Amino acid sequence: MRIIASGVFCIVSFILQSTLFSQFNIGGIVPNLLLIVTATIGFIIGRKYGMVTGFVAGLLTDIFFGSVIGFYALMYMYIGYLNGTFKKILYPGDFKLPLLLIVGSDVIYSHAVYFFMFFIQGQFHYAFYLKKVILPEVVYTTVIACILYPIMKFFFNKIDKWEQKVTGESV
Repeated sequence: MRIIASGVFCIVSFILQSTLFSQFNIGGIVPNLLLIVTATIGFIIGRKYGMVTGFVAGLLTDIFFGSVIGFYALMYMYIGYLNGTFKKILYPGDFKLPLLLIVGSDVIYSHAVYFFMFFIQGQFHYAFYLKKVILPEVVYTTVIACILYPIMKFFFNKIDKWEQKVTGESV
């Protein structure tokens, strides 16, 4: 059931990010819903689910928007894995750590995209990219994460309770 829920969140986030939120961009910036979903699934369910979700999210991005197949898949996969390592220290009622992890993931992701897509090609406008792309995206993604994270957490808690009830085991 978690696999189905992860897939649904990933696909719905991709559709929303590429359609609805692209209409509500702020200065050309769209919140990174796929990053929120990947990071959240990573630290709610674990590293393996985070990696698989990240790979699927990145592959969708690569296929529809990327210039190279595999770059975003690798980026999101690492984000899912790294956030999954925090599963053991995540407390059920904690909201600050997941939000900090999402912010940190977005900062790392944005810098990696800048480095691999622009800096290596000789475009050294870091201050411009930081001011016009990285910081607005981090803020926009953080605001949306404050809404999306509790929704995802609620659904995964319901799935866990349902699985415990069906199997009679602790998940």
